[in-house]
Amino acid sequence: MIHGINIKWYCLSISQVFWLILLLNQTAGHKNSSVRDPITDEAQLFLTSPLSTIFMPSFYTLVCLISVPLNAIAVVTFTRHIRPMKPAVIYMLNLACADLLFALLLPFKIYYHFNGNDWTFGPVMCRVVTAAFYCNMYCSVLLIACISVDRQLAVVYPIDSLSWRRPRNAVIACVAMWILAVAGSVPLVIFEQTFYLKGLGINTCHDVQYVDDLQGFYKIYFSTICCFLFFLPLLITAVSYTRVIWSLSRVPHGITGHSRRKARAMVMALTVLVLFVLCFTPTNCLLLVHYLQISTNETGSSDGTYVAYLVFLCLGSVSCCLDPLIYYFGSSQCQRHHESFHSNSISKSI
Repeated sequence: MIHGINIKWYCLSISQVFWLILLLNQTAGHKNSSVRDPITDEAQLFLTSPLSTIFMPSFYTLVCLISVPLNAIAVVTFTRHIRPMKPAVIYMLNLACADLLFALLLPFKIYYHFNGNDWTFGPVMCRVVTAAFYCNMYCSVLLIACISVDRQLAVVYPIDSLSWRRPRNAVIACVAMWILAVAGSVPLVIFEQTFYLKGLGINTCHDVQYVDDLQGFYKIYFSTICCFLFFLPLLITAVSYTRVIWSLSRVPHGITGHSRRKARAMVMALTVLVLFVLCFTPTNCLLLVHYLQISTNETGSSDGTYVAYLVFLCLGSVSCCLDPLIYYFGSSQCQRHHESFHSNSISKSI
């Protein structure tokens, strides 16, 4: 069987007749080096194209170089310097951890793509990296949804929500989000993710799958993952930030400082919502469309959709660079910490 998560859809559109012909050729003892791999021409073209072997790993490299130090700084600051640990800080700390872990996995994908989509770290490592990649990505989505709910409670129900917005409840929510993300990625650890393509001479990781697997288990699996780990959090995030913006817009203008804080909060809420939609919505929509095409045997269309999915998945990884800039450097509590730090530094220098 051929298993994979990233490129699996390209390699799933060959008919069962081809498999039978290939098997007959092998049993007949024909060792023809021109025998094609069980993938479409479009899949072969993508696996060997500059898009997957140059552009994508180059973009992942840029994301890794930026996101690792930014999220590492955020984690250190949240754990050692920000006091008290309010619910918002707890959510942002966990988001920074998820983004940092996601970025630390990118070197494996970078080497894999630069190496011509040839996986050299073994099948077990392929399964672990694939599962961890999706686990941290969807954990970030869930934590962003938690932050949006926390913001809604703080702005729309500032008094009534005090009993809910406690550090203990925030910790419980974060643990639950991590459990959901880990549980959702378990099947990717169980099933084989590597497959050797003789014609190309490469060992793919999470890129090649059987049509039967795509139309069966993986169609149900990824449809469920998309619905519960993305579209539901997307709905929650959209509703929460819409209510935040609406509530802030109805607050009467007061003193200059208050107006500035209100405007800043509205811009932050709108920015987070827009970036969330841009970074994650295209990939998950394309994922669902791809499986819809697979289930209706639209081979050519599904290959093109999967190419688009991989490209948007790569571009969407920029979210782990933007999260620390928005949540950490943009939060009022962190800004107060920096102001205090600079004030102390100036006082000591004087």
